[in-house]
Amino acid sequence: MPWTAARLARDRNAGLYLAGVLVSGFGTSAMWLVSGVWVKELTGSSALAALATFALWLPVLAGPLLGTLADRVRRRPLLVTTNLALAVLLTALFAVDDASRVWILFAVLLVYGAAGVVHDAAEAALVATAVDKDLLGDFNGLRMTVNEGMKLIAPLAGAGLFAAYGGSRVALLDALTFVLAAGLYALLRIREDRPAPPAGTWWERSADGARHLWAHPVLRPLALAGGFTMLLAGVNGALVFAVVDEGLGHAPAYVGVLYAVQGAGSVAIGLAAGPLLRRLGERTFAAAGLGLFSVAVAVRAVPHDAVVLVCSAAIGAGLPCVLIAVLTAVQQRTPEELLGRVAATANTLVFAPNAVALGAGAGLVALVDHRALLVALGVAGVAAVPAVVRGSRAGAERQPAATA
Repeated sequence: MPWTAARLARDRNAGLYLAGVLVSGFGTSAMWLVSGVWVKELTGSSALAALATFALWLPVLAGPLLGTLADRVRRRPLLVTTNLALAVLLTALFAVDDASRVWILFAVLLVYGAAGVVHDAAEAALVATAVDKDLLGDFNGLRMTVNEGMKLIAPLAGAGLFAAYGGSRVALLDALTFVLAAGLYALLRIREDRPAPPAGTWWERSADGARHLWAHPVLRPLALAGGFTMLLAGVNGALVFAVVDEGLGHAPAYVGVLYAVQGAGSVAIGLAAGPLLRRLGERTFAAAGLGLFSVAVAVRAVPHDAVVLVCSAAIGAGLPCVLIAVLTAVQQRTPEELLGRVAATANTLVFAPNAVALGAGAGLVALVDHRALLVALGVAGVAAVPAVVRGSRAGAERQPAATA
């Protein structure tokens, strides 16, 4: 582990953050996989299984509005409350026992996604005030390592728990992890002043974050590059059940194996993210990740277990590069009082294409051979790499951080 990451891990607040990410990430990773498998088992439809993930991502479209809440109240209490609310929400899934009640699962996933948007905005803003700006890349990489590292264990554990006891037990596990995460966030020692009384309407305050991001010479192109990458990732994600079923001939639960291997790739790149960001700059780091991700997606069309597993690891290593680059740039170049809104707006620009693509992919997989789609996605991603790299040569990514 790089020495900066080790130093962050020894910091009390950073350690509590990472512990909270670890426990909630375990439950979320398990639930994320099982929701699709659950729908597939109840309905027999790969398209509906893909729509389960779409329901989780859909609320990101309202990111600028939801993120305004993270600038309106103190962020640590907001994190605690959000985690506890999610724990209560998940108990509703005990009522899902046949195909006629799948709508309950979709409703819970929508609210789950909306709470996640608020949670991520508050967390990004609070971390930026607690961690040295020069170490934010290291922290975000280590956070990615912890969060994605759960994919080494959680999907397999979730799939096993689902196979043995059903989806409701996985929901209970997820609820318990949110309760534990709330307790860890409550232990953070961070002094927060009460935000100043808001000026203007909710819509006007939300627009302030969007204006800052769109006018910034570094944040806008990075967010757009991230959005394009996640557009490809969304379609790729919608194809995973087809890869497992039609391509490899395995049961739907084998998706958990692919996500576990993908998590291993993310663990590796997360540990190296801080030093690589400082050496390459945000755009070059993001472009390298996009290239690796795109090649791996295309090659995953080969219907062979070993090839698909290697490609899953490469996807896990490439995709986080783009996400870490965007988040770190936002945290370093945004005034503190706008950070919740700008972080949520950036998440919308990056992840909204993913939500749309998951929905589109659910339709495409029913009409087009998944192998052709995978190759097309890979070609599109590789073709975009030069544009991302050219942006890094302008030198904008090394501008000083924004000031209020």
